Amino acid sequence: MIKKLSLVSLFTLLPASYYFAQTTVFAYLKDADGKPIERAEVDLKGNENDVTADKIGYFQFVDLQPGHYQIVITKSNYETKVMEFDVTHDEKRKDLGIITLYSNLTNVDQGLAIIDSDNDDDGSGSQTSTVGLLQSSQDVFSRIAAFDLGFYWFRPRGIDGRMGETMLNGVSMIKSDNGNVDFGNWGGLNEVTRYPEISANHSPSEYAFGGNSSVIYKNTKASEYRKGFQFTQSLTNRNYRNRTSLRYSSGMNKNGWAFTVMGARRWAEEGIQEGTFYDAYGAYLGIEKKFNDKHSMTFNFIGAPYRRSTASPSTQEVYDYRGVHYNSYWGYQDGKQRSERVRKGFQPIFQIQDFWKIDKKSSLWTSVSYQFGKDRGSRLDWQNVQNPSPTYYRNLPSYYDSLDPNASVAVGPGGTMTTAQDAYQTSLAAWTSGDPGITQLNWDALYKRNGQQAAGTYYGQTGRRALYYLVDDVSNDKIFNAATHFIHNFNDTTKFLLNVSYQNYKSEQYREVKDLLGADFVLNRDPFAATNQPGKSGLFNDGEENVTKKVGDRMTYDYIFRRQEVKVNPGLKFATGKFDVFVSALAGYSTSSREGLFNHYLYKDSKGKGQDYNYWNYGLKGQVIYKLNGRNFLVYNGAYYSQAPYLEDLFINPRVNGSVAPNIQNMVINANDISYVISSPFLKLRLTGYLVNTSNETTVQRFFADGIQLSNSDDQGNETIVQSAFVTQVMTDVKRRNMGAELGLDVKIIPTLSLQGLVSLGQFTYENDPVTYFASDASGIFSNGLSYMNLGKAYIKNYRQGGTPQQAYSLGFRYNSPKYWWFGANWNYFDDNHLDPSALIRTESFVQNNVSSTPYINLSESELRRVLQPNKLPSSFFINANAGKSWVIGKYYVLLSASVNNILNNKRYITGGFEQTRNAKFPDFVQDTDREFTLFGPKYWYTQGRSYFINLQLRF
Repeated sequence: MIKKLSLVSLFTLLPASYYFAQTTVFAYLKDADGKPIERAEVDLKGNENDVTADKIGYFQFVDLQPGHYQIVITKSNYETKVMEFDVTHDEKRKDLGIITLYSNLTNVDQGLAIIDSDNDDDGSGSQTSTVGLLQSSQDVFSRIAAFDLGFYWFRPRGIDGRMGETMLNGVSMIKSDNGNVDFGNWGGLNEVTRYPEISANHSPSEYAFGGNSSVIYKNTKASEYRKGFQFTQSLTNRNYRNRTSLRYSSGMNKNGWAFTVMGARRWAEEGIQEGTFYDAYGAYLGIEKKFNDKHSMTFNFIGAPYRRSTASPSTQEVYDYRGVHYNSYWGYQDGKQRSERVRKGFQPIFQIQDFWKIDKKSSLWTSVSYQFGKDRGSRLDWQNVQNPSPTYYRNLPSYYDSLDPNASVAVGPGGTMTTAQDAYQTSLAAWTSGDPGITQLNWDALYKRNGQQAAGTYYGQTGRRALYYLVDDVSNDKIFNAATHFIHNFNDTTKFLLNVSYQNYKSEQYREVKDLLGADFVLNRDPFAATNQPGKSGLFNDGEENVTKKVGDRMTYDYIFRRQEVKVNPGLKFATGKFDVFVSALAGYSTSSREGLFNHYLYKDSKGKGQDYNYWNYGLKGQVIYKLNGRNFLVYNGAYYSQAPYLEDLFINPRVNGSVAPNIQNMVINANDISYVISSPFLKLRLTGYLVNTSNETTVQRFFADGIQLSNSDDQGNETIVQSAFVTQVMTDVKRRNMGAELGLDVKIIPTLSLQGLVSLGQFTYENDPVTYFASDASGIFSNGLSYMNLGKAYIKNYRQGGTPQQAYSLGFRYNSPKYWWFGANWNYFDDNHLDPSALIRTESFVQNNVSSTPYINLSESELRRVLQPNKLPSSFFINANAGKSWVIGKYYVLLSASVNNILNNKRYITGGFEQTRNAKFPDFVQDTDREFTLFGPKYWYTQGRSYFINLQLRF
């Protein structure tokens, strides 16, 4: 009897929770080589009792009630890992298995702007991990291409970044005007935006259909950042010199709240390019509320105001005189540097996300985002005077060298007369010595010239008219996004996904007077109208009351872009036998329009809202992984889809009219690749062959051309011939082929030393001779009643595409010491890089005599091939190195790292450029090409020479 009473008393003394189901959850932490990771912190969200992994990497949580849980695993020198799991009533012990953490030592200062994950899968996991083999983590090729080759403008497979998708907190960050992503919108917030999920190239993604240049996805949930403070200080010699940031994360408290706040600044009084400055801030606020195990919401604010100047491209002649750091966009004013090209912007982002776990098998994420603000870029403009740029062809030694030595010419701001021979010697001496009065903008001379203007009366206003003045090209954006991400797990191996998104894009784009440089006003009038369009008003906004513009007034153009787009993206992932399959589909609809706010004197359709242009998009992607065994895989990725034109591709000259590109259609992409993958602790390899065909592409380019023959007639039938003008070139139905092979290799020689290599062999060509159209404000409406004329085919078939090296090689090593320091170095080689061929000089118009409309006499095919041969850029190699060391001092974690790119200071590598098309007719083009110093040679961007980046990180 006493024993029974004692037993009853014992149970009454136990806590009430004992009577309910209790579960112990445990796991083991290991690194990529299978070694235990000790002293990692494991935070159970909503519970303030964190645990620490022991010497064998083991951790556990005891007495967990049934429900849904999330843990955040953090460890110095390793990526943060977030995992979710469920505890059921019938589980006493739940084994989460082996959790692999991957090193982040090489990625100490990267963010969403650069693909920077480092978690290669070892192939030993379940169906989920193998389906994500080339998606949620980076394979060895992509990692090397991003970190070691991306610095030198290498684009894998030659694919434009506009062909990808970047998502932040569930919504697309792509701008509808041109398809680009403005990473400056979250610039400097690397510690918040790092470690996105990536679906490489055209492989399907769980979050969006994407394109053929990767899907990058990042959620910034406040609770997923390491609890405490993180301070970072960086020194570099790139576009900016200094970076300082501080982040604080509260972790999830017992009331279900988590907060993360961050501030950052990047700045330089002068960057690596002469005359450039940089001043940018970044701010982030994340708030998360966990209502229960099934429901949470987040609010995110991201803002990054900036002000920076840009650098110019130059011809080879200029680089030979002044070197690769020369920049023509600045000069001295009152003894201080001043740049004409200054970018300034602030477009904050506000986002709300709702995370709802509907039941054990289904979940729904819903996102709403609003972004607004202005981005402005300044530039120098002028009316009825010569271009003041020091690199304008008439201001260079080569121009004087092209003249008769005894010819009289005017030189300098005062227009002093001298012979061409003396002018050449004077100019050459100034450029070789670096006389800033000649080689840079002369701001004092511009102010003086405006001040010399006699006061006059123009359109009822009296004052000095500006000949030189600064303007801002402004983009005032309002972007609303809404999206849902639904997941339903039929079972452990089959998952259904559905993504639905909507974007409403509105952007008013206009030019604004920034500085009159000492004058009283500037005229909102075409300075070339008197000669190109005699008898017409020449007004950019015909009928306005105030033609004389002052600082802050709008001039030249003002219009609104609008675009709405809806996308539906269902997907299915399943495993059967040795196959893992992922199928993703797309159905999309977009409507685009332009509304003009200025009444341009040449175009009747310049003002008012034009028609809506509607497009449907369809697509299908698939991935099949065949598991040869736990370490070896065959992977196929295929994609076939259409893409509607972006606004700047649709409207060929939106600043002044509503004309659209003729015969424009949805671009169609057919992409395929097949890979052999090895993923083991000692060997990681990917060998891939790929083929990407693109058709129906439309391209739009704008430039100044000499030698064209434009005929204008006034209302009385008087004809005016125009030989030079700013023009718009449009190519339609452009076909491209990008094919090649990729090899990425990472071999672990010993546990602390690995060798890494990459080979990329590509052939990126144009596959047809697209039809080329031509438009110019010097003509306005052509005799065909349209604002453009057909120039026929541009013969560019089999020309190489420009913009990236088509061959790349890399070989390097990395040593990781057990005492938490590392050192690595690599050799990189680039070849087969070209400039994109100019279409205008490869049309029939280029070789036709304007008088006879027949080819020029004595023109041979061999001579034409010589003149128009592809512009191939020289090959180059580079050596990079990086090193670092970390310490744990009590509660403080310290990481010091440094990298040096281009150790040998190679300044001969051209990263990009373009062919100038000033001479649009064969005789003038040949004459200039055959000069000792061509006047209109290609303009280039060169690599910036040796650069370094030193990073100090402190966590506490």
